[in-house]
Amino acid sequence: MENVAIIGLGFTGARPDSPELSYKELMYEAAVKAYEDAGVDPRKDVGSFIGASEDFWDGTSIFDEYLPDQIGGALRPVCSICNDGLHAIATGVMHIRSGIADIVAVEAHSKVSDVVNPDGIMHFALDPVIDRTLGYNAHVIAGLEMYRYLHEACVTKDECAEVVVKNRRNALLNPYAAYGAKVNIEDVLCSPPAYEPMSEMDVSNFVDGACVIVLASERIARNANDTVWINGIGWCNDSPNMGLRDWSYPRYVKLAAERAYADAGINNPYDEIDFAEVDDTYSFKELQHLEALRLLETGDAARLLCDGAFDLEGEFPVNVSGGSLGMGNLLDANGLVKTFEAVEQLRGIAGQRQVKNAETALVQSWRGVPTTSGAVMILGSEPKGGA
Repeated sequence: MENVAIIGLGFTGARPDSPELSYKELMYEAAVKAYEDAGVDPRKDVGSFIGASEDFWDGTSIFDEYLPDQIGGALRPVCSICNDGLHAIATGVMHIRSGIADIVAVEAHSKVSDVVNPDGIMHFALDPVIDRTLGYNAHVIAGLEMYRYLHEACVTKDECAEVVVKNRRNALLNPYAAYGAKVNIEDVLCSPPAYEPMSEMDVSNFVDGACVIVLASERIARNANDTVWINGIGWCNDSPNMGLRDWSYPRYVKLAAERAYADAGINNPYDEIDFAEVDDTYSFKELQHLEALRLLETGDAARLLCDGAFDLEGEFPVNVSGGSLGMGNLLDANGLVKTFEAVEQLRGIAGQRQVKNAETALVQSWRGVPTTSGAVMILGSEPKGGA
């Protein structure tokens, strides 16, 4: 199958609030930046437009009807994916590999500041008969899962707090991040309780922002500048039923990773990948996801974290962007924003947060509670099989 590359990026940055901008203006800003970066005209060059959106977050039924204009897709093939941005990229890869288009634009956004009751939207996603009637906040699910993970992996709350310390510190170096800060473990543990055993700082904060990624076939990408290659991609959706899921281990990440590694020809991910951008919607999730990605054995992530292995200068940098804890939670745009960071790193333009000698990256996303939906992508400076 034909190799697929990323040739254009556009990101507005993350902000806790953007009252002066509509979601359309955020999307337009990201699209203009991406098309300028890629050197393409969306009205002539882009063969397919894909959006990752959720009607309930956007407050509009059949939201894909409101997608085309601001990304240049009016009267063009447009489809929406009701899932995270990495799933939308996977759809774009399939469009190119199947010959539907040579250039694809992928968009995702968050305008959560317009949502009056975000917790109510999350609660509405619960099973209406078995779970929703209990009346609990959906974040409680994350708290129960964290309890189970801490028990099974023999990890402590202090070690999870170290994830917050690292990612907030990394975000200080990222001009796109909203929550960069110098904090310590005590600050995290002593922050107001959220959903036991999590404190407020263990939970990423919602932010506004939009991101557009431009994909291209190998024929087009060979003539583009600053090309980064999608060498492997995989996705998986586990059971939505609370009683049937594994509360200590995210199988959806493991299965998605196996598919991505097979696609990229990777056998030893910790040795063959230079850095990772993984989901850290909650602090414990970074550790849990690293282990499910087969980068580490269960329980090893916390030890290596405390040894500094995941720091910017460590042997395997993780979430040097600041992740969702430092950047902010952009809902279904999280996967695209992590991709944005990985591409900047592989292009060597990440500034103070640049990972040395970065040639291969892993990007992983999770759609958040109450879902068991994730995706994994392997990016490289060169296409699989060599230059």
